[in-house]
Amino acid sequence: MLERPIVQRKPRTVLMLDPELDDLNTLIRYLLYSDQFETEGLIYQSSSIHWKGDGKGTLHDGISEHVRLGLGPQPRWRWDEGTRFMEEAVETYALVYPNLKVHSAGYPSPEYLRFRIFEGNVEFPGDMSKDSPGSLLIRSLMLDERSDKLYLLTGAGQSTIGRALLTIEEEFKGTDRWEELYRRICRKVIIQAFADQDGVYASYIGVNWPDIEFRDMTTLMWGYGARQSVLPQDAHYLSAEWTREHISSVGPFGSLYRVWGDGKTMHRNDITDYFGYAGLSAKQLEKLGFWVWTELFGLGLGEAGSWISEGDTTIYLNLLNNGLDAHLDASYGGWGGRNGPDIGPDGKPSREYAVARWFGAAQRDFAARFRWSVTPRYEDANHAPVVELTSHEHRTMEVRPGQTVVLKARVSDPDGDHVEGRWWRYFEADTYPGEIRLAGDTGRLEQEEQKARAAHPVELPEPGSPELARLVRSEREIACELKVPADAADGQTIHLICEARDHGTPSLTSYLRVVLKVTRI
Repeated sequence: MLERPIVQRKPRTVLMLDPELDDLNTLIRYLLYSDQFETEGLIYQSSSIHWKGDGKGTLHDGISEHVRLGLGPQPRWRWDEGTRFMEEAVETYALVYPNLKVHSAGYPSPEYLRFRIFEGNVEFPGDMSKDSPGSLLIRSLMLDERSDKLYLLTGAGQSTIGRALLTIEEEFKGTDRWEELYRRICRKVIIQAFADQDGVYASYIGVNWPDIEFRDMTTLMWGYGARQSVLPQDAHYLSAEWTREHISSVGPFGSLYRVWGDGKTMHRNDITDYFGYAGLSAKQLEKLGFWVWTELFGLGLGEAGSWISEGDTTIYLNLLNNGLDAHLDASYGGWGGRNGPDIGPDGKPSREYAVARWFGAAQRDFAARFRWSVTPRYEDANHAPVVELTSHEHRTMEVRPGQTVVLKARVSDPDGDHVEGRWWRYFEADTYPGEIRLAGDTGRLEQEEQKARAAHPVELPEPGSPELARLVRSEREIACELKVPADAADGQTIHLICEARDHGTPSLTSYLRVVLKVTRI
């Protein structure tokens, strides 16, 4: 059997979601990548658009989506009694787990995940009035002896996080342990959130715990507005044809994944969830009693089987072990974007482009994971290429102005597929403002692939023949050379990416980031 790549140390994560269809899709992707996380908790979390109520009929008329609709006080909002989409997703995961663990030894058992599903602060939006099983879990993780980062990932509100912090504050503030505990928790915790969906960060966490790192992962690209942000060459990844072939028709998870016109709804009598209908105009949907709250983006959108949304997926994409190391710093950038704009094809800075530029690679990788879920043999599916730095021991290194730097990486493919590679400068992520000339293997991968295909014979040589061995290059060295600019200031950085893409199906991409830090000392 072919060898699997070694997986790096996993980040500790707690994933918090509300019962929105895009959260379900986000959870499905998370589970397919759960070999890359140390999942500490899967927590039901309320938001201003989903909350459970207290079960006593107490009416709520504060911050909530229903208030904007003028519907008057409500006992709950878009949260059915017995909602269990997390349990259903893990049950589906159990069906494909035997196949997934063939392709990666790091997948957690279904039992492990089942015991990590908790209810958080879900009664009312922003309610931190009492502890919940979810908040007590987060409290215990914050207070444990581990010093590695704890990533709190929320695609909903932050009241469960807020309650955990408030419980710690009430217990320890004013004691001789407080200052040390405060510093330790702030060093440890990183919140990666799709905005502040219940106001808790603005009203409590940011005020009382300002030293906790907060990363806002909001984007249109992965949500209902994806068609406003997708690059033209990647638009087909939202189409019904691509989605049906690679996602919705592939095994148990494909049946669970939400697409346009699937006839499903997350909640009974939900006037906001019209996505189960295909090809209807806004006026037609309104006649059926729906509140059409997001644009239909013209003809063709809403086509049966096409993409709807994975709005919260960005909250964990930068934690994936794809070689971009985007978790190390919010400015680094990766599949989930970054805390600044990238320069788009039109020459204009755009935070959306900082996410959209990676969308095609992320979707192809997702399609491969879906294929893993129904493929019981490692040899019958595609796996991402491996990129290893061979010229230096460390991926972060000090350099001096005027110094010539030669970087070499070995790119290989675990399946023996033909693999291409190139180096490029991720200038938006670094802090040196000037131009830098790279020499060596720095061409566009698309151009390299086209040249390679043009050189190949129409009919491949016989398997095992020397001709085929010369044709298929599943391992190669990729090198680049640059001269550090003489005017580079002390402390400035230069980010260089080695990108490798294989010729498997689907074609998969891996990376390696090298950060050069200028020193004049």
